Amino acid sequence: MKPNKLPLYELKIEDENQDEIFAISLVDTPAIELDFQFFGKEPIQFAAVSDEKRLIMGPILVPDKRILRIDGEGKPYEVFFTKETVRRLAEMYLEKKYTDKATIQHEKAIKGVKLVESWIVDNKFADKSMAYGFKVPLGAWMGVFRVDETKEGNKIWNDYVKTGKVKGFSIEGLFSHSLVKASLEELIWEKDINDLSEEEAEIFLGKIRALIKKDLRYKGGKKVEMESYSDYPQSVKDAARIAREQNEKVGGKCMTLVGKTRAADLEQGRPLSRETIARMVSYLSRAKDVYEQNKSDRLSCSYIAYKGWGGETALTWAQNKLEQINKMEAVNPSVTSTYPGEAAEDKKKKQK
Repeated sequence: MKPNKLPLYELKIEDENQDEIFAISLVDTPAIELDFQFFGKEPIQFAAVSDEKRLIMGPILVPDKRILRIDGEGKPYEVFFTKETVRRLAEMYLEKKYTDKATIQHEKAIKGVKLVESWIVDNKFADKSMAYGFKVPLGAWMGVFRVDETKEGNKIWNDYVKTGKVKGFSIEGLFSHSLVKASLEELIWEKDINDLSEEEAEIFLGKIRALIKKDLRYKGGKKVEMESYSDYPQSVKDAARIAREQNEKVGGKCMTLVGKTRAADLEQGRPLSRETIARMVSYLSRAKDVYEQNKSDRLSCSYIAYKGWGGETALTWAQNKLEQINKMEAVNPSVTSTYPGEAAEDKKKKQK
């Protein structure tokens, strides 16, 4: 099989008690690259819910669509769902009564947004989604959400939907990963450098550049530094170790590639970039409520995944560390980095 430029993984349901979609988020950039349609106070023509108001309709999940993801080390990879998996995920979402589980921009849970209709496209020539300009493949999961006329619902409708701040749906869940294709990049690292082709050599050099940055405060850029931090407490390392051990007990099904990478880094006390710390704050903050509800069950995926990112102590440390870094950058803004490994730039020189 010809290798991908990026690793390709199929997302699967191996255990329906653990692998699932547990929320649907309203986002500005849907991973499936298809926006929803929204219907306001004006009369609408929609056969199934013709009397309803404040509806948003669009694709929730599209089968075989390759979706770009970034792991805990900033490395890209792609994932996809098969038609069979998409259908079962849609069924499970209703069976588990998750229809009111919604978030905004994957950041916080919101109330007043409910899934009121859900279907799988079985006939791409006659599906009702076509009336609203959607061209989705067979097996796509379509949904209609109603935004209630409550205080929070009004804010979501007026400040996000009508203004276009959110344009589509994005899922939140846990899934098992199955490698379909290895990446060209992974094969390159196994070769002798003298055996690399011109294209492979360029990829190799690009990865080296991404690992280091030249400090422009030193002439000739001779000093090489990594902007990273490893002063997190032992309890964070212990949480990551517990996550690894518990995940092994359940057959390794409770942690994504990103989660496994993060847990390994934390357990070994490896340094973390500013961007990784920011991702820790984002994930741990969003997943905290689900973790709190299930933390008594040490074999639950929500417990294991949360501990894999360092747990409660890691959230406190990451929030404080991010605040500290931001203050330092405010005092000395001449050297900045916008992603791990990017060469720092001297802003004062650029302004001259």
